[in-house]
Amino acid sequence: MGEEKLILLDTDVIIEVLDKKSDMGNVILRRIIESGEEYCTSSVNMHELLYGLQKYSKDSHLVLQIPTLGYNKNDSELSAVLELSAERKGRSVPRMDAIVASVAINNGCSLYTLDEHFEVFTDKGLKLFR
Repeated sequence: MGEEKLILLDTDVIIEVLDKKSDMGNVILRRIIESGEEYCTSSVNMHELLYGLQKYSKDSHLVLQIPTLGYNKNDSELSAVLELSAERKGRSVPRMDAIVASVAINNGCSLYTLDEHFEVFTDKGLKLFR
């Protein structure tokens, strides 16, 4: 039996897919489907999405259907290492992004993001969906 591949969708990717007026969202969705891989998001990304949807009184029904990986103690340890590693390279990254990267790494996911600053974590095991 082959190892199941899983794509962790970053907040920016999900927002593009949900935006019915976004041509980029259509391209993203097509790439995910054509990959044949399963997808998910993290509990941190889910928080960001739900916050935005509730803030702007938008329906959260579709977002809540996305499989979601939790954030645990092992992720906490790795995210601290990732954030410190980036700082030592002179590249400050948002704490939430170090957390998302740690969830992706620890769950063997490739991260689909539009944010280039995640590149700083690839030497620590982060695989980016390309």
